Amino acid sequence: MERKGMTEAEALRFYRDAYNREKKRGRSLQKKLAVAENNRARTQEKLDKIKDSLLWRSAKPLRMLFHWMTRTKQRLGRYGNIRGIARKLNSKRIERKAMTQHGTASFPVIEEAARQRLHKFERPVKFSILMPLYNTPEKFLRQAIESVMDQTYEGWELCLADGSDAEHAYVEEICREYMQKDKQYLRPSSSLYCRILYKKLPKNEGISGNTNACLDMSSGNYIALFDHDDVLHPCVLFEYAKVICEKGADYIYCDEATFKGNGTIDDMITLHFKPDYAPDNLRANNYICHFSAFARRLLDGTELFRPEFDGSQDHDMILRLTSRAKCVVHVPKLLYYWRSHAGSVASDISAKSYAIEAARGAVAAHLKQQGFKNFEILSTRAFETIFQIKYEILGTPGVSIVIPNRDHLEDLKRCVSSILDRSTYDNYEILVVENNSTDAEVFAYYRKLQENPNVRVLTYKGEFNYSRVNNLGVSRAKGGYIVLLNNDTQVITPDWIEELLMYAQRKDVGAVGAKLYYEDNTIQHAGVVLGLGAHRTAGHSHYRVDQQNLGYMGRLCYAQNVMAVTGACLMMRKSLYEELGGLDEKLAVALNDVDLCIRAWKTGRVNVFTPFAELYHYESASRGTDQSGANAERYEKECELFRQRWKELLEKGDPYYNPNFSLDRSDFTLKLEGGGSES
Repeated sequence: MERKGMTEAEALRFYRDAYNREKKRGRSLQKKLAVAENNRARTQEKLDKIKDSLLWRSAKPLRMLFHWMTRTKQRLGRYGNIRGIARKLNSKRIERKAMTQHGTASFPVIEEAARQRLHKFERPVKFSILMPLYNTPEKFLRQAIESVMDQTYEGWELCLADGSDAEHAYVEEICREYMQKDKQYLRPSSSLYCRILYKKLPKNEGISGNTNACLDMSSGNYIALFDHDDVLHPCVLFEYAKVICEKGADYIYCDEATFKGNGTIDDMITLHFKPDYAPDNLRANNYICHFSAFARRLLDGTELFRPEFDGSQDHDMILRLTSRAKCVVHVPKLLYYWRSHAGSVASDISAKSYAIEAARGAVAAHLKQQGFKNFEILSTRAFETIFQIKYEILGTPGVSIVIPNRDHLEDLKRCVSSILDRSTYDNYEILVVENNSTDAEVFAYYRKLQENPNVRVLTYKGEFNYSRVNNLGVSRAKGGYIVLLNNDTQVITPDWIEELLMYAQRKDVGAVGAKLYYEDNTIQHAGVVLGLGAHRTAGHSHYRVDQQNLGYMGRLCYAQNVMAVTGACLMMRKSLYEELGGLDEKLAVALNDVDLCIRAWKTGRVNVFTPFAELYHYESASRGTDQSGANAERYEKECELFRQRWKELLEKGDPYYNPNFSLDRSDFTLKLEGGGSES
């Protein structure tokens, strides 16, 4: 064996010397480790003596106070200043008020309940409510059954399959007691019948097996799933029958709350106000959860619950059936109360740790069924069952990054350098669209930039029009995918292009946007909400929230569907951009990005915000603000054009932003009765 340029003897000496050096280095490392371990042991001995001392023990209260003050300061620091702290405290106060109005206070008065019971729908809907039983505590069981019997819509049957053991024989006794109470006269024959069906199972088959046994007993054209320790709002079936008849809904869900195990439903812990159907949200997080009801025909040829996904069987079922459904409808009312008690998933997912792998398996099965391959499913910092999905990037398509620029040399340098230095994706080009710069140093920088074959500088002439500038850049782009990027941004995550591209490649996706931060590490952009803000046009959700915040129900930790994303960093397939006509040049500066996203959404596509592509955005540094003079006048004119163009959509509300949230604030503050949020 020879090294290049060495004789065999020289090569042997080389390897022998290398071996001896490594052996000597190994002995040196062992000696250093021994010294370090000896020092650690002596330090630990000193610490033990200190902790055993009278002074240390007597100072414990002071240490606890100090640590509490430190933690409090850190928490309060997230809100920026006294005003931010006040806003947070006000949000908590509003939430407490909202809990009251969404609990028993929302139940119908006698007259309204009677009206709902007498209402005749134009099509027959019979709900088969499936409630599997297993050693259910008596109080919980009675509350659950009574919440079904109290429904203002009476076209239901309650199917109970009981897998309880001999020590919980009272479960059967309670069920038969309520069967007697619910006996009805069946007109015109006037024979007695009961809407509560009960079956004692030979053995417990787990939640999937017991629920499937309930399904075997059922006869309704709609199936509804109900946990044996939860509570239904009296109007939930009425509201569901309404959207079935009015909208043709074949899958329905509502908002929900968790409440303390041994308390009443007014003892709420959390309120979960959900978006309308959002497939990317659902893949990352089972946000639909309760209370699911669906047309029986969706089950044709498929199982309800699959035992291999026990612990996350509902997520598996929801993914399968919503992908089959033609009309998924969200009723934006809090109509389901999920009891949180020891051992329940509502209390702690770790109480059922197997549910984590079951959830991962359910999402994987769904993705495979949808034709995806070579994906990864990773738990996020928000929760073990809130996932980051890394889709396979097909090939290495070209990406064209379009950056408008006028002067502001330092901004542009920072932006371009961050792309060139940090990006891990190789097949991209940068198109700087020069528009009316006057600084000679900028043009010198352009000349230097173009020494890089992946960078081109284009020239736009005429008055500033952000839409027109970007459209010019896209028209000259060589890549199959374009990124609209502000010159006052700076790349943080090296794989930012990949994170955007994995979504933009999907044919069902329109625009993809990144998570943007201000210089102080508060959020500038995490998706756009229609109607948000004083102008009632559009605004950014989670605006000015701390970088480490998990977001409302963990929404800053997973990719999700939004109505729009900011053009400060937006990726789209070039062919789609051209099909849509690009940015509307009538919207010279404001809302052109939102308008583009809405037009993409109107084609049946979804827009995606991903928190896994992160950049800094030094907002408006390149053009000032729109707060006064001609800028303010132009801004208001463009807002009015936007409001008129999308009037119907704005009146209906952003489908991904629950109508129970205030449009005056971006932090998911709830509206109170009367319409305000006390902001």
